[in-house]
Amino acid sequence: MATNMKKKTARAAEQKEKRPFAVAKYVRVSPYKVRTVLALIRGKDYKEAKATLEHITNGSALAVKKVLVSAGANAEHNLGMDRGDLFVAECFADGATSLKRMQPVSKGRGHAILKRTSHITVILDVKKLEGEL
Repeated sequence: MATNMKKKTARAAEQKEKRPFAVAKYVRVSPYKVRTVLALIRGKDYKEAKATLEHITNGSALAVKKVLVSAGANAEHNLGMDRGDLFVAECFADGATSLKRMQPVSKGRGHAILKRTSHITVILDVKKLEGEL
């Protein structure tokens, strides 16, 4: 029994994400709206992405900025990386559970309203220098 548990923990350690990341769960913004903002920062430097998010008027930009700053803080605190060397390697928004509401309509009926929520993930990575492989 113990050997299986050791193998299982070893497999989990191999598959664990080595890059700094942050996740915000159940953000009360539709994932469709978040994905448009994430497309703007994907592949950019950390500082450039943060500056871009500060000047976007989209409502989901604030939530994405919080996740980006959290990922930068995780890189600095947990992995000892410098924020100036980071860029946005991956970012995506997945749909979370929807809040179900009803809109009353004629003849005593009701139409369903889905108030969508999303999980926002930002993964950072270190920029490769041209001389390195």
